[in-house]
Amino acid sequence: MEPVEILILLLMAIGVLGIVIPVLPGLVIVLLGVLLYALGEQSRLGWILFAVAAAIYLAGVVLQWAIPGQRMRRAGVRTSTLLVGVACALVMGFVIPVVGLFLGFPLGIFLVSLARSRNRHEAWGATRHALRAVGTNILIELVTAFVIIGAFVATTVLLDRS
Repeated sequence: MEPVEILILLLMAIGVLGIVIPVLPGLVIVLLGVLLYALGEQSRLGWILFAVAAAIYLAGVVLQWAIPGQRMRRAGVRTSTLLVGVACALVMGFVIPVVGLFLGFPLGIFLVSLARSRNRHEAWGATRHALRAVGTNILIELVTAFVIIGAFVATTVLLDRS
């Protein structure tokens, strides 16, 4: 592997970190790494790799929308509830740095659900559904990133052997 390829892998590792700690657009950064490779390589194989990576990226985005989103709609968790959860996470992120992001999201969802249903068991159920959906979303994004990274590594190993 060449030094440029190692730098691209480091960029992709930052992308994976951005998936786990949702501060950076992780999957986009991983795809950007493949684009930088294709631009630098200027070969047919580099552009085919980018096209394959972009297709994998799009499939991952569709799965992120379809699987967790459908489950949450079936469970009765509204989009507005999620938006309040995100807003609460951002506010809590400033009040309690780093930890507040992770506390604020479920707290916001619980409070909105409690205000709607007046039943803490239903509110807790909605919060659990939302947290499972977020976890599923992160898992889908991680698998998508690792498939793209695997394709990149396989391609660069093939190029080194030829």
